[in-house]
Amino acid sequence: MRYVAVGVVALLTWVAASEATGIGLVASLADTIERGIPQRTREILAQIPRPAFEDAHATYDPFLDTLAMAVIGTVIGCLLALLVAFGASAITAGGRIRFGVTKSIMSLVRSVPDIMWALVFVSAVGTGTISGVLALVLFNIGVVAKLLAETIDAVDTGPLEAADAAGAGLIARARAAVFPQVLPNYLAFSLYAFELNVRASAVLGLVGAGGIGVLLNLARNQFRYDRVSLIVVEIFVFVFVAEFISISLRRRLVE
Repeated sequence: MRYVAVGVVALLTWVAASEATGIGLVASLADTIERGIPQRTREILAQIPRPAFEDAHATYDPFLDTLAMAVIGTVIGCLLALLVAFGASAITAGGRIRFGVTKSIMSLVRSVPDIMWALVFVSAVGTGTISGVLALVLFNIGVVAKLLAETIDAVDTGPLEAADAAGAGLIARARAAVFPQVLPNYLAFSLYAFELNVRASAVLGLVGAGGIGVLLNLARNQFRYDRVSLIVVEIFVFVFVAEFISISLRRRLVE
């Protein structure tokens, strides 16, 4: 059965890359090999291994904008996600209508990629970091609220029963019986969201949402692939450090 599955996957991959789908990947690859590497491609490949480190000073401010976008988007988005998550869990929603509406809104927000939200906000409020922050806020609400709502669904019901017996209201019930149980996970999810935002904020600039992505797009349009290479190296280091810190803190929270 395993070999049959592998064969089916291989066949589907071949069909998807063939002329039958209109992609013609195999024919295009064969044509490229026959014609050889274009001159423009050779020039690009010659620049990439030589990052323009002498221009690194010009990237400092855009990187600070990228970091600010990630931090602000994480803080605001995760705070709003906390409220949304309580409405998206059957345990704390306080009614089927509120639960259904919140789940629907959350699914809608999560179904739209962050770069699409950035395009929407760039059109609505103009280019700049504010568009990137708004896009990251919605992106964080979709991700963190979903993870946290699923965690709320799995909490110990003992404190909830005690809160109900004491006559606690909806907000007091969630604050006293649920939030303390999910707090470590919530902090871990927020750190994970920050890790995602660091990557996303570097990309959102490509559509005009501010940060280092704007400089990356400018270097690409100017065919300065030595600067593109420099920015890619810096993004790699930036993301690696942020991911290392995030993983270390998350491990401490969940232990």
